[in-house]
Amino acid sequence: MKLTILGGGGFRVPLVYGALLADRGEGRVTRVALHDVDAGRLAAIGRVLAEQAAAAGAGDAPVVEATTDLDAALAGADFVFSAIRVGGLAGRAADERVALAEGVLGQETVGAGGIAYGLRTVPVATAIARRVAALAPDAWVINFTNPAGLVTEAMSRVLGGRVIGICDSPVGLGRRVARALGADPDRAFYDYAGLNHLGWLRGVRVAGRDLLPGLLADEAALNTVEEGRLFGAEWLRGLGAVPNEYLHYYYFNREAVAAYRGAERTRGAYLRDQQAGFYEEVSAHGEGSALGAWRRTLADREATYMAANREAAGAGDRGGEDLESGGYEKVALALMRAIARDERATLILNVRNRGALGALDADAVVEVPCLVDADGAHPLAVSPLPGHAVGLVAAVKAVEREVLAASESGSREAAVRAFALHPLVDSVAVARRLLDGYLAEHPGLGYLH
Repeated sequence: MKLTILGGGGFRVPLVYGALLADRGEGRVTRVALHDVDAGRLAAIGRVLAEQAAAAGAGDAPVVEATTDLDAALAGADFVFSAIRVGGLAGRAADERVALAEGVLGQETVGAGGIAYGLRTVPVATAIARRVAALAPDAWVINFTNPAGLVTEAMSRVLGGRVIGICDSPVGLGRRVARALGADPDRAFYDYAGLNHLGWLRGVRVAGRDLLPGLLADEAALNTVEEGRLFGAEWLRGLGAVPNEYLHYYYFNREAVAAYRGAERTRGAYLRDQQAGFYEEVSAHGEGSALGAWRRTLADREATYMAANREAAGAGDRGGEDLESGGYEKVALALMRAIARDERATLILNVRNRGALGALDADAVVEVPCLVDADGAHPLAVSPLPGHAVGLVAAVKAVEREVLAASESGSREAAVRAFALHPLVDSVAVARRLLDGYLAEHPGLGYLH
């Protein structure tokens, strides 16, 4: 099988390739086409992958091809993994800077930053979807491009159910909670629902029994889980659920904004500088150094994840168990296996709603457990969301729809509505200034009029 990775020069591509190297089953990926608009980044990541294959001693490692030609990369693909970043990390840093100057959150998928990122990413993702439909109509698209739910919904308007969004946050949350309960994470069913980066774990069922109430009642055990330290046991007991870590931006917004404004650098600026150093190091040194440089950079990246939020909450450093590998690359591999081999699997994915969440229409992309087989991902019935969650999900989905409307029509008014209607933007006047600030920073938003 051929797997095409869009954003093939991206830093996390070696995670996906490592998962492919470990896959020894029938119907495995034998060709990987890396596509990126930056030939230098492609060359650097190509060196890392070559060293990975050599270190694994895999004589039958998937053959890697690198190209800046999108059509060549897509031709003949069985699966397309989309992990592009329109505007690069410099764009993310600008998103954060503009928002924080207005006193609102600029995180890449939440609030003003997520809206800005969506406005410049949706047109590109939609164009890619059209090329997939033309050149590889039987391919399945696995979307990891952020904002993942919004981008998946945009691509689904072209590709229907053949595009499926993935995220490692719900997987990591479920596994951490299962371990705290003394349960095997691979044998538990996670009653999780919401939107991407806006979901709640309401149950952990093992042999038909929900174990989550026991964890919520045990403060000591709850504090062994990163989310327990981040949100506090009292708040989680009040919710009767464990929220996705990104809900910290909503529940503790004032504290999060203050922490980000007080930080030496925003997360985007930190990653921009860190990854620039990595690519420069790989380009400057000879053979045998790329994989080691990548591993060092990855370890630092994971250790500093959501550092400002943990500082604001007094949650301390990430524990060793929170740094465990096995995120989106394993979800992607499990998804491909289930479809290609008709091996049924239950995974938390971003798919069209089709009745899973009663508060949203059938075409709204939601994040819920799905049964995956050769015909794709089928959302499973989940417990109804409580009223407070329904309200937040409906509000954020309305914002996403305004982003889609602005991207399709070029309407400046729709873009202003997207900013103004978001729960974390507190003024229409601020929304207008945000859009003006982003238009000044990002030439790619020139389509808005």
